[in-house]
Amino acid sequence: MKKNSCGGQSNSKPDRKAIEKKRRNDMKILCSKLASLIPHHNFKPSQEIASQQDQLDLAAVYIKHLRERIEKLKRLKEEAMRSMEASSSMMERTASVGLTSPVLELRDLGSSIELVLITGLNKNFMLYEVISIFEQEGAEVVSASFSTVGGKIFHTLHAQAKLSRVGVETTRVCQRLQELIKSY
Repeated sequence: MKKNSCGGQSNSKPDRKAIEKKRRNDMKILCSKLASLIPHHNFKPSQEIASQQDQLDLAAVYIKHLRERIEKLKRLKEEAMRSMEASSSMMERTASVGLTSPVLELRDLGSSIELVLITGLNKNFMLYEVISIFEQEGAEVVSASFSTVGGKIFHTLHAQAKLSRVGVETTRVCQRLQELIKSY
């Protein structure tokens, strides 16, 4: 093995200083690439020329924010899929039954309640009576819609508890709605 005058190894192997310098340059390039991936609206004007540590901290916060957003979107997607599956199964049931009597489905979604009510066109149904039952039981209707498909009317109502601490007793609401439907 050939030695140089300083007692080190031959010149064919790069020395530690050159290796470390190359490593630092590579890290600097990677950090700047990472910082370039963060949207500029997340920077404050004073942070445009932030240190590498600040850029890494900002990237970590942004990644955490993205993970939380992904989890929230996954939950919303799952809720929407469950709602669609329940609605489609309800439509299939009513189509197969022929809808001799109104069909009522009430779902407790935690902070809100969803009501799907399917009636025939020949039923003299009063939507305001359903809304008044919700209000009497401590819920506020935030949206109501209906659509007509064939000889059926699909009513969909979304309600929230007026006082979130008290909530709404969905079993009581369901009983009262079934009594109302039977009266028609």
